[in-house]
Parts: sequence; structure tokens; C-alpha cells
Amino acid sequence: MRIAKRPLIYGGGGLIHSEAFDELRELVDMTQIPVVLTLMGLGAFDTSDPRWLGMVGMHGTYWSNMAMIHCDLMIAIGSRFSDRVTGRLSEFGKQCKIIHIDIDPTSIRKTVHVDVPIVGDVKQVLAELNKAVGQVERNWANDFAEWYAQIAEWKAKHPLRYGPMQDVIKPQYAVDMVFEVSEDMNPIIATGVGQHQMWAAQRYRGRRPRRWLTSGGLGTMGYGFPAAMGAQAAFPSDLVICIDGDGSFQMTNQDLITCVENNLPVKVVIINNGYLGMVRQWQELFFNRRYSQVDLTIQPDFVKLAEAYGVTGLRAKHPDEVRPVLEKAFATPGPVIVDMVTEREENCLPMIPPGGAIKDIIDYGDPIPEKLFQGLR
Repeated sequence: MRIAKRPLIYGGGGLIHSEAFDELRELVDMTQIPVVLTLMGLGAFDTSDPRWLGMVGMHGTYWSNMAMIHCDLMIAIGSRFSDRVTGRLSEFGKQCKIIHIDIDPTSIRKTVHVDVPIVGDVKQVLAELNKAVGQVERNWANDFAEWYAQIAEWKAKHPLRYGPMQDVIKPQYAVDMVFEVSEDMNPIIATGVGQHQMWAAQRYRGRRPRRWLTSGGLGTMGYGFPAAMGAQAAFPSDLVICIDGDGSFQMTNQDLITCVENNLPVKVVIINNGYLGMVRQWQELFFNRRYSQVDLTIQPDFVKLAEAYGVTGLRAKHPDEVRPVLEKAFATPGPVIVDMVTEREENCLPMIPPGGAIKDIIDYGDPIPEKLFQGLR
């Protein structure tokens, strides 16, 4: 850490489990090292902080992934080097030294060689590390000016973006509006599994930890709604929002009656594209649009379904309706279902393709490199 010019903190779910939020903040305040987090680490660092680069990995931000492959020191804290983060292992982390802090010794050097292994509870290790770093004489902010300038350049060239909206709601816009409308209410966010999960993670705007609930790599469709119900039962006065997909929601929507019986005012925003969206995306990109078992155009009328359970049901079908419908939903007492009818074949990007390295990341508008997918098709 004394000599690194392009350091990066790569944090995971261990930060959440050990509640090492203050220690992480102290380390970043002292060193000015930028932070990326995994899907399960979201919330460990305030997303409004300029040193926060976003989620890293298969659907992480372009600039956070570029930072992973151009850093000269990677400080892995409570993260496990999942394949969703590393991409092709043979090309991961070759340009940098790696420090790995984890409570589980079997997770260290399991998939990636690390130069400095530290076994211990993340909170305790960071507390000791901060003491040592506090004694280092270094002008941290000035030393990393070029590093932050490079990150800013990547971000300017490859921001999170989507195509123009006309008469159809872009799902990314719908998710952005969920966070914009609810941001001052400090909501608890739960998600199902699929494209909507990744869009929510890309655009997550949490200020405090333990406000993000998702099933991570388990891929548990139907998780979001009951997770939101549990959070609402634990925090009855808080705004709890489930960002769900039309496929995921149909796995557990019968629990609407549980919300009614127990007075759980969960707000469910269904990103309804009439598909099992992530599976459809893979079939489009990697299997020449040979769609199989992904079309959900035959589905319940979610507004009528909500009303059948005695729940408020709302719908938005045009971009101009998104914000007012969400404002009404979040202000309405009791449980609410919002059917957000979105563009059907929008893809979740950026994306590191299966079997690809981080450098192979595909951004919005990029051509799909045929050579990466010959083994899949």
C-alpha cells in the first residue's frame, strides 16, 4: 500500500456479515482508495460517495470492471473471487498484487493466487489495518489523481445507458425512477432473479447497509416478494420495495394474501417485459434467437390479481406514467402492486460473456464477438 499507484478495494458480502462498514469508511477516508462491491456487498459503502465505483462483475459497471483489470493492488475484503466477478481465471489479476482478507481460510487461494492472505473477521482485521495505515506517511489523494482521472475517462466513455424512449418504457428508466422517487425515504430493496435484479444492482443508490436483499448466485426466482415481506415484518414503519420480474413474481404471488392478513404494506414493482428476460437474453445473444420456454405473454392481469386479493393495483404503460404511478404507489397505505409494462427485448448490459475475460466486456451498442460464442451455439 505504500507504493501502489492504482489500488482498488474489492469488497463482498463479508463486509455485510461482519458489519465492517465504519472500518471500511475509515480505510477509504485515510487512503482515498476507490471501492467496488459485489452483488452481495452492495450497501457496505455509501453509493453517493465519489470513491464508489459501482457493482463489479458480469453485469457490473464498465468502469469498475476496467479498474479491476488495470489496478496494481487489489484489496479483496470479504469477497470470494466468484466466477461472476473474475471472468476467465487465466487472465484475472495477473497485473496486480492481491491482498485477500476473509474469515474462511478455505476461500483464500481457492481460485485465485493471492500475495498476502489474511485470515480473520473482516471487522477486526480492518480495525488493525487502519491503525497501521494511519502511521504511513503518504499524500494519498495526490498520489491517486491520475488513477481517478483514468476511471473518470472510462466512466465518461461508457456510462450506464440505454436507447431512446418513445412510447415504450425502458426497464432501466423504470428502475432509475424507483430509486429517484424513493431515495429520500431510505427504502429497503428486495429483488427477484433475472434482468430486473441486475438493473437494480447496477443502479442501486443505497445510503446505509442492510437495505439490499437479493439471492445472489443462488438464482432463486420468487425470492424477492417473501424477502420483502420478512423485511416489512421486521421494520413495519419502513418503506419496503420489491423490484421483481413478471416471471419471478409468479413464483410467489400467492403470498399477497399473507400481506393482507398481516398488514404488510410491501410495494411490488413488476418489471413486466412478458419474458423470462435473462434466459431470453442469453438465447438471443448466444443461441441465434432460438427462443424456448421464455415467452410469458400469456400471464395474469397483475392489477386484477392484486384487486382479487384486496390489494391496490396500478399500471404504467407509457414513460410519462412511470413517476406519477410510483409516487402514488409509495404513498398508498397497505400493499401495492405496480405493473410496469416495459420494452420486451431490452438486454441487460454491460455484460461479461460466459467464458470471457473482463476485457471482453460488452457494452451497449457493441457488436457481439462471434469467436466468444462458437462453443455455445
